[in-house]
Amino acid sequence: MGKFIIRQTETGIKFDLKNDAGDVIATSQVYKSLSACKRGAESVQKNALAEIEDQTVENFAVLTHPKYEVYKDAKGDYRFRLKAPNGQIVAISGAFKEVGSCMEQVAAVRAGAPDAQIEAPEKIVPLKKAEVE
Repeated sequence: MGKFIIRQTETGIKFDLKNDAGDVIATSQVYKSLSACKRGAESVQKNALAEIEDQTVENFAVLTHPKYEVYKDAKGDYRFRLKAPNGQIVAISGAFKEVGSCMEQVAAVRAGAPDAQIEAPEKIVPLKKAEVE
């Protein structure tokens, strides 16, 4: 079982999904509020068992949302993004040199996210404009 760790960044609030070993297996976009970030983590929990659309193969089948999209980025690395039923990206991966490693990470998210606890600070201190710049 994994954990969603919500934290403040220089530009807002985001979560990292960590496995039992403490490794980050997926991360979120930057949110403007703690409640929106929690909803993003809840969406990953709810949609973690989605099917995989492997965009690295020729003539891949286009799936409906929710889904994982496994793709090759501009640098030639493999990544995934998890899209919610509305098509919004709710989690992304880091870069992998091999598509198999990317697929293993999808499997880790599918295994760990549904029952992962969400750990969030009780309060997020708004950043002052000077702290962001």
